[in-house]
Amino acid sequence: MPYLSSNPATGLVFRSYDNHDSRQIAEIVESAARAQLDWAERDCTSRAQVLARAADLLAEQRDTLAALITGEMGKLLRESLDEIDKCAALLRWVAAQAPAALADEQVAEGCVVRKAPLGIVLGIMPWNYPFSQVLRYAASALVLGNGCLLKHATNVPQCALAIERLWLDAGLPPGLFRTLLIEPDEVATLIARPEVQAVALTGSEAAGRAVAAVAGKYLKKTVLELGGSDPFVVLHDADLDHVLDRALPARFTNCGQSCLSAKRFIVVPEIADAFVAGLAERIGRLLPGDPFDPQATLAPMARDDLRLRVRRQVADTVDAGARLVLGGQMLGRAGFFLAPTLLDHVPPASPAYADEVFGPVAAVIRAADELDALRIANDNRFGLGGSVWSRDVERATRMACRLKAGYVSVNQPCRSDPRLPLGGVKASGYGREMGLASLHEFANLQSLRIGR
Repeated sequence: MPYLSSNPATGLVFRSYDNHDSRQIAEIVESAARAQLDWAERDCTSRAQVLARAADLLAEQRDTLAALITGEMGKLLRESLDEIDKCAALLRWVAAQAPAALADEQVAEGCVVRKAPLGIVLGIMPWNYPFSQVLRYAASALVLGNGCLLKHATNVPQCALAIERLWLDAGLPPGLFRTLLIEPDEVATLIARPEVQAVALTGSEAAGRAVAAVAGKYLKKTVLELGGSDPFVVLHDADLDHVLDRALPARFTNCGQSCLSAKRFIVVPEIADAFVAGLAERIGRLLPGDPFDPQATLAPMARDDLRLRVRRQVADTVDAGARLVLGGQMLGRAGFFLAPTLLDHVPPASPAYADEVFGPVAAVIRAADELDALRIANDNRFGLGGSVWSRDVERATRMACRLKAGYVSVNQPCRSDPRLPLGGVKASGYGREMGLASLHEFANLQSLRIGR
């Protein structure tokens, strides 16, 4: 099946790309392996300069690249601009930190720890943040001296090829970063190749389990950033206006298609009714529309199959006993639009309680008290992010630290930051992107002993 580039706001396909055949795949992989040998010989400062140049190019091409994201993936243009800005900031941070962070470390006389590259890192990346997800793994892999192969989502081929061009224009050696247009069932064969020494995947829980199984068979390192069903816990003394103003973007940014995103709003009895009423009022003001239109505040979903799945999850949650406050239906217009949706009294075991709902749906779960709110927050197989909201910052911080998640916040939504490691526990995966920890994920921490 070819890679199809379509407009989510209209549903119209405007370009298709043929898949690479087996001969082309072999040539691309072998070329990357050759380029990686020379790249690894460069010093880290030289490699970091390429990342800094890529950041400059992102800033120079900001408007063009953001329009590409919006046209192909469907998010609001201002959100695409924000994504490009975050990519540039990430590359600049890695470029600044890497030379010192990856320097040889003398731990005792004659004992040195080196950070050597592994070889080729395969990135299997999703469509929802088509630039930033790729650059998260590529930045840390490349600055270490690795090469990169990218298997991007089939609905964002233009973004994938634009990233490849970005690295070339920044001065990366030809062949070192390549996009592979292949089917999912070809990934296992690619992982088995000896040139591929590690895999970074951002995607669904099912995809993570499948890739981890294949990588384990061939003893390849993996970093998995999988789904999330992040709790957003509101305590009785929270400033509701402040909380509600931040709850809306925490859930509906990127049309709700974000792993690190508030998905379960867990509220205590004292403020539950007021919270639901305030959130309903704000959701009701969302304006679905053309993502290029600055007046629009809700974009289409990226694909129709994704929209259908979310609608089914909403219907099943209502059938299980939840109250549908707003939305739940398709919008009567072209494109992959789903009405912004609010569910209240979401019961245990329903899809909106137990699973990840990857779309414009806010699920409110009513807790019996503060202790019950913590129990509900952790009563989920995912563990990516979570937040706690209260005027008592110390109490909220204590609760946040008890969330079984990799990334937690107090009185602010979870938002990625290049300085902070991002990753999950439980079914949300393992390993970390960004932060200093990410610089070691694709490294051979080589111990060197020197005698006299």
